[in-house]
Amino acid sequence: MHQYIAHIALTVLDYDEAIRFYTEILNFKLVEDTPLSDTKRWVLLLPPGAKECHLLLALATDERQRNSVGNQTGGRVFLFLYTDDLVRDIKAMTAKGVKFIGEPRKETYGSVAVFEDLYGNKWDLLQPTHFK
Repeated sequence: MHQYIAHIALTVLDYDEAIRFYTEILNFKLVEDTPLSDTKRWVLLLPPGAKECHLLLALATDERQRNSVGNQTGGRVFLFLYTDDLVRDIKAMTAKGVKFIGEPRKETYGSVAVFEDLYGNKWDLLQPTHFK
């Protein structure tokens, strides 16, 4: 048996604004942007070098969904972005205006820095001890 998580839905307020952030600021690759209706699109993004688990942008369409934008996990870290060079990526992201929370730290599993995306979702930028 072979299974994997194909997509993680991220609720956003505006498709184009989110696409710009993830492609221009975080250097993700826009894999697909297919209109499904006048208001709904199928938007998939991948971090550089990734092959599985796309980020699926999901437009918030009602008040409940809009209220969850930027807080999909109740203030906890939501997503984990692995890197092969934490220092390089912090410098590049900071230069593009990404907000980091606290200082990078070393843990038993690797080095980590917490940052916020354009809506305030918290991410771990993580360089594992043994990068895969």
